[in-house]
Amino acid sequence: MGSFSMSSMKRICVFCGSSSGTDPVYLNAAEKLGEFLAKKGVGLVYGGGRVGLMGKIADTVMASGGEVVGVIPAALDEKEIAHRGITELRVVDSMHERKAMMADLADGFIAMPGGFGTFEEFCEIVTWAQLGIHKKPCALLNVNGFYDQMITMFDHSTQQGFIRDEHRALVLVDTKIDTLFEKMTSYIPPAIPKWMDTQST
Repeated sequence: MGSFSMSSMKRICVFCGSSSGTDPVYLNAAEKLGEFLAKKGVGLVYGGGRVGLMGKIADTVMASGGEVVGVIPAALDEKEIAHRGITELRVVDSMHERKAMMADLADGFIAMPGGFGTFEEFCEIVTWAQLGIHKKPCALLNVNGFYDQMITMFDHSTQQGFIRDEHRALVLVDTKIDTLFEKMTSYIPPAIPKWMDTQST
């Protein structure tokens, strides 16, 4: 399996908070990522919200002439959290359907700062990579050291024998957008065996 290229990344799924956080650095990073995606001609796939980091990155991509596809469950759409000013808004029935559609639409995944939903979405998409369900790069944009503790936890779990080294390597990390994208575009999916059969007992 060869590496990715920027041309093969037509859309990137970004997981991020529906809040803005307490430090302006997070909104600034969302704006910078939105500008970067639009400049590179890479579409944004995200959770469809109009508030927080989600709203900021979507607004920025749109304002920069890029494409934005939002995917939102009907329950959240009805609460008027959905963003009506994007290229396409897809309303689905459940959170499970939302995550599956976002995964199908995207050629890679980036997690920005966020809360439980962001953590869950990122860990699930990495788990799918671990299982060989997809071969797309999964990355953490570690803004202002936000993910330092999570990265430490991943390393600790690996050291304790719960995550294999090749699976730990599935998580790409950088503090800078351009170098993170370099890692994503040069990513070579590992040959994933039927890992359940290769676990030590």
